[in-house]
Amino acid sequence: MSRRAERAGPDDRCPGALRVHPAADGGLVRVRVPGGAIDTARWRALAAAARRHAAGTLELTGRGNVQLRGVRPGAEPALAADLAAAGLLPAPAHDRVRNVVASPLSGRAGPGLLDVRPLVRALDAGLCADPDLARLPGRFLFALDDGRRDVLPLRADAALLGAPGGVALWLGGTDAGLRVPAPAGPAALLAAATAFLAERAARGSTAWRIAELPDGPAAIAARVAATLTDPVPGTPLDGPPGGDSAGDGGDGRIADPSGPGGRGPVGPVAQRDGRTAVGVVAPLGRLTAAQVDALADRAAGELVVTPWRSVVLPDLADAPAALRALAAAGLVTDPRSPWVGVTACAGTGCASALADVHADARAVHGRHGLAGPAHWSGCDRRCGQPAGTAVRITAGPAGYGYEGDPATTARIATLLDR
Repeated sequence: MSRRAERAGPDDRCPGALRVHPAADGGLVRVRVPGGAIDTARWRALAAAARRHAAGTLELTGRGNVQLRGVRPGAEPALAADLAAAGLLPAPAHDRVRNVVASPLSGRAGPGLLDVRPLVRALDAGLCADPDLARLPGRFLFALDDGRRDVLPLRADAALLGAPGGVALWLGGTDAGLRVPAPAGPAALLAAATAFLAERAARGSTAWRIAELPDGPAAIAARVAATLTDPVPGTPLDGPPGGDSAGDGGDGRIADPSGPGGRGPVGPVAQRDGRTAVGVVAPLGRLTAAQVDALADRAAGELVVTPWRSVVLPDLADAPAALRALAAAGLVTDPRSPWVGVTACAGTGCASALADVHADARAVHGRHGLAGPAHWSGCDRRCGQPAGTAVRITAGPAGYGYEGDPATTARIATLLDR
């Protein structure tokens, strides 16, 4: 049965800071971090809230947000108050709809065509200022890709891709054929969200995503096009430097990039200003209290949570010292680590799990060193599975099922039998 067919109704049940999800290991709260950027003070406040009201750990999601697990019964109001006091809940009505991913190194390093950070801030402000957009499903996703095509493959509902002379609008994972100047990009994304709600209502649909509507991207594009006052002619754009050449589709649209998305920066990355950014992976997306503190202690004012369950510390003056401290805390700083690209669902933290996938993943990738990418699922819902994952291990009533490279899956099965 598809996940779409499993829906009980229009309520998507996505957790938020104010909507606590009852999980097997206690309450689950999801804190949105638009674009992934969070200053050190808010990061420390988030960590303090996790210690005070929950299990003390932080969980990184595939959308660059942060979750607190094991929220204690009755602690929900105090937790929400702490998050609001830290500035992590700026618009309570829009709590669950501030789902925004962005190129984590934008404006600092790499081949991006523009700095999307101010566009992220403008999008979030516009989103929170529009009461109607509080009705968006909690699954609706925005993305701002500076042209390097790192977050574009996440197939957001409404995305901007840096292009010569402006930004290209992508809807439901496809190029909408619409171009606007970069400063107008956030307004185009908000127009797409408004158009989705209108199209969904016109069809009497309860769809959560643009791609779930038949011909949804085209229908939304037509509605958005009618609102544009300053369009930019479509411009062909090659693939990102050093990556696969996507080329132009022949109709003025930018071709969809081939292959799975990136895994985010891991290790040191030289910035344009002479400083260094450091990317670290949290194995299986879980950060212990000590690791949370180590990240805060080494940050230079800001951290960036990525959609690949990793964290980037930008603007570092002494990257070697930071790398040593973070590695000592158990974080992955080497891009060759077998943990890079390995993901898993909540495992035994969810009542639906049929196996302890975290323990089994740690045995296979941690103890035996089998490299990813791979995704471990405790049931056939496959929560948190990234698009394009090469190897998929799914628990069932009779044991694990395997998909992907036969040699790799056979090796995993052998290791689990030991």
